[in-house]
Amino acid sequence: MAVTIALAGNPNAGKTTLFNQLTGSNQYVGNWPGVTVEKKEGKLKGHKDIVIADLPGIYSLSPYTLEEVVARNYLINNRPNAILNIVDGTNLERNLYLSTQLKELGVPVIMAINMMDVVTKNGDVLNLEALGKAMGCKVISISALRNQGIDELISVAVAEANSGAVPAIEHRFSENVEKALSEIQSKISGEVPEALARFFAIKLFERDDKIRNVLPEKAKNVDVESIISELEKEEDDDAESIITNERYKYIQSIISSAYEKRGKTGLTTSDKIDSIVTNRFIALPLFAVIMFAVYYISISTVGTKMTDWVNDVLFGSDPWSFFGLFDLPSIPGAVTSLLESMNVNEALQGLVIDGIVAGLGAVIGFLPQMLTFFLFLAFLEGCGYMARVAFIMDRVFRKFGLSGKSFIPMLIGTGCGVPGVMGSRTVENERDRRMTIMTTTFIPCSAKLPVIALFAGALFNNSAWVGWSAYFLGVCAIVFSGIVLKKTKMFAGQPAPFVMELPAYHLPRPIDILKSMAERGMSFVKKAGTVILLATILVWFLSRFNFRMQYLPEEDMDTSILAAFGNAFTWLFAPLGWGKWKAVVAALTGLIAKENVVGTFGTLFHYAGDASELADDSSKIWENVRVYFGSGIVGYSFLAFNLLCAPCFAAIGAIKREMNNGRWTMFAIGWECFLAYCVSLVIYQIGGLIAGVVSFNFFTIVAIALILIGIWGLLRPYKEADTLSEKEERAVERAMT
Repeated sequence: MAVTIALAGNPNAGKTTLFNQLTGSNQYVGNWPGVTVEKKEGKLKGHKDIVIADLPGIYSLSPYTLEEVVARNYLINNRPNAILNIVDGTNLERNLYLSTQLKELGVPVIMAINMMDVVTKNGDVLNLEALGKAMGCKVISISALRNQGIDELISVAVAEANSGAVPAIEHRFSENVEKALSEIQSKISGEVPEALARFFAIKLFERDDKIRNVLPEKAKNVDVESIISELEKEEDDDAESIITNERYKYIQSIISSAYEKRGKTGLTTSDKIDSIVTNRFIALPLFAVIMFAVYYISISTVGTKMTDWVNDVLFGSDPWSFFGLFDLPSIPGAVTSLLESMNVNEALQGLVIDGIVAGLGAVIGFLPQMLTFFLFLAFLEGCGYMARVAFIMDRVFRKFGLSGKSFIPMLIGTGCGVPGVMGSRTVENERDRRMTIMTTTFIPCSAKLPVIALFAGALFNNSAWVGWSAYFLGVCAIVFSGIVLKKTKMFAGQPAPFVMELPAYHLPRPIDILKSMAERGMSFVKKAGTVILLATILVWFLSRFNFRMQYLPEEDMDTSILAAFGNAFTWLFAPLGWGKWKAVVAALTGLIAKENVVGTFGTLFHYAGDASELADDSSKIWENVRVYFGSGIVGYSFLAFNLLCAPCFAAIGAIKREMNNGRWTMFAIGWECFLAYCVSLVIYQIGGLIAGVVSFNFFTIVAIALILIGIWGLLRPYKEADTLSEKEERAVERAMT
């Protein structure tokens, strides 16, 4: 039978780093049953029969957040053989609060004091023996980042897990509190496991309804209110606060006997950095500069050079030299030669070369730029800067009715919109959560990066401002949506409070950065090999056959099935400047996966000629895109629409699951598409008028009207109350259900 060791600890205590050290590559990630909180498990290196379960980072076992409920339910119901409690040695007092609760679960606990190298560096002294004696458990000093003390920790954890012993609880509360808990414990004795009796007694004393509901029927109906009320009257405090105060009294006694702070007082290095990066006046401009630099390096310099090599050499038309040693054929050249040698017919050659190789090549060609972007993003996340960005954005978001918690899903969404939407579960307020779901996908995800890179290269000479502006266009869309929608009855109300720990700055391990980059990159490659592959094949088929199922040459593509489908919608997008069937089809296929926009253009704009000359190189695609769209205004209008409109099918599915309501889902998608259309219209009509591309027309008037309506929506005062009445709440719910 497998032995299970659960990892539990506060956020930013180093739990994930330790989990990676313990499991290596033997890990698998999913979601906890019924919820979208991430579940990580893995086999302990060198021990195939020992499973390490990485619980969500939590501050307590109280039912305030979904993560806390998930962690607590796992520890109560699954009963791991041991709990490995990761404690940040630099924040001992705060971390020990959870430790005291874990000790009450009747499971062997091993405390791993992480970041001891930092504690020592600061000149502080932590007596591990005294700490272990006070807590009644084994205490091991480690540094997860530097891989110090891990072997000893594993040895102790395995021994404790195999012992099967029920640990004694060393800490006790004051006499009157212990008396009340003993009375409650006697009432539920025999109805709950003995090892959990004290834990359940404390939770009943705290009036924890979630715990009461999972108790056996007899224990559930036990009347303990008189016991609680009597002590509350005696202590002149509520029950939960009484327990909290008792825990901190106990923790303070441990700190005074086991921890001596000798380090320098005053501002730490992190504090000094935060005085700049979180400064009220320069924080946002600095964030803008940093993001500009990230996009500049990813799209305009390093990333572009690698992308050019992939497009021009690997997917080019000519053989390429391998360090001058020998020549290798390009992928299109090798595939073409193979098909010709097999005497494959023209239609099948067209499918492989024009459809699969051209479509996938156009998408995969942007992978180096994406990997460069992921590399920088992983570093910013790992060093602790992105946590500060969430804090900074709270100041902004709160101005239009959202808390900084809403920025966290949006930050996650830079990788993929699906986990970004799922991350909205951290927002407690239902109306804020719904708005977060609706606006998260405005932030450019990894799937949109190839689209940004394509238009930046084709129409704007690889200018970094294109990627930067795309990111902040998403932020502006979020801000605008928040301000406007918060003034409606559906979203009125005060934003949820935002409490977040800012971890100390540190240099992340290179291996962790590379893993994060590789995971995001592989996710993109997998999508390219499945969804995008099928889409490019479908686009090729529909663009090369007419309704009579006749194979069409390149020059007759305008008579294809796909052209007929696209032409049916060109009128809708003509006011946006790109009412042409190829652009319309690319935008519509982008609903399947945003990368399909590039893949579709790679298929539709392929070079026409002999099979041997068919090559998918970036410069050729860029030239066709440049000629097709004609001007940067038209191209940016198309780009803006695809950045802001409804996300891919996978993200739409996530929105449907999180909304759990069909009408709310349709409202979210409808708002995204409406806003995208309006923004694209304004960009083309007003921008084109200024640039001399567009003459004054009816839709120019519409664009001006939209600007005025938008300004009115931003500036109009709140007429609604801060909160809805019960009658209004029910009316809104009925309207949306």
